Amino acid sequence: MQSRHEHQGLVWVDLESPSRDEIHAIMGEFSIQPLIGEELLLPSSKPRVEFYKNYTYVILHFPALRHSHKNREQEVDFVIGKQFLVTTHYEAIDPIHNFNKIFEVSSALDGDTIGDHAGFIFFSLLKRLYKGVEHELEFIRRDLITIEEHIYSGEEVLMVEAISHVARDLLNLRQILEPHREVLHALENEGGVFFGTDFVNYLRGLSNEYYKVHNHIMRLTESLHELRETNNSLLTTKQNETMKKFTILAFLTFPLTLVAALFSMHAVSTPVIGSPHDFYIIVGAMALAAAAMIIFFKSNKWL
Repeated sequence: MQSRHEHQGLVWVDLESPSRDEIHAIMGEFSIQPLIGEELLLPSSKPRVEFYKNYTYVILHFPALRHSHKNREQEVDFVIGKQFLVTTHYEAIDPIHNFNKIFEVSSALDGDTIGDHAGFIFFSLLKRLYKGVEHELEFIRRDLITIEEHIYSGEEVLMVEAISHVARDLLNLRQILEPHREVLHALENEGGVFFGTDFVNYLRGLSNEYYKVHNHIMRLTESLHELRETNNSLLTTKQNETMKKFTILAFLTFPLTLVAALFSMHAVSTPVIGSPHDFYIIVGAMALAAAAMIIFFKSNKWL
């Protein structure tokens, strides 16, 4: 699927799951090398940036954890020329879809002027993609709040799995976004030659957007670690309390079982056995012994 927008001499072409014919048409219109055309047809394994005479080629991956997408990682390829921007991706990406609507309705991003080259479209689009990541992080933040509430409601065992799921999501986010640092660093250092020195501040702004997201992930990771430690401590305390109760129960029942076993032996001179009310005497003695042990445990605050 292809969408095309033009404004003040600038062209943005967005391709979703492009066909070979669509790529060939774009290659012919914007003089894109065949090697790059082949790259646009299929997903790439890792993000990177390459600088050419007439355009810059950028590959970035973004997380898609909370939406009904086939993959948890989505690739966006950017071919950025002076007067054109070509983007390709292989399934629907919400921030790009929303950006398409804004561009189509207003034909501008911040006022009546986009900028004097397509790098400004790239800047605005990438900012929206990072805002989409912030939206993913907001879901995780809410999950952490829910986990905290359940931890202090006595549901520590159930929260072990929930904490593991959030930890997996944060790990995926970090692994997907970590390569952005090198790509944006290269753009910031080399992009001034292609886009002009005035655009370096905008490229630096994109690095700042990345670091905002990165710092947000690290804060959520620290919060998760604290919640995990708290949950583990509460679980350990609860398990210790359970073991203590079983230990005390065993200590109470073992002597009584021993006494009952002694009096059940078929010996000729077993005391009490055969006396009037011998059963009640034995049961009463065992009850007194149990009561004495319970009083002893409570006096030592073991119960």
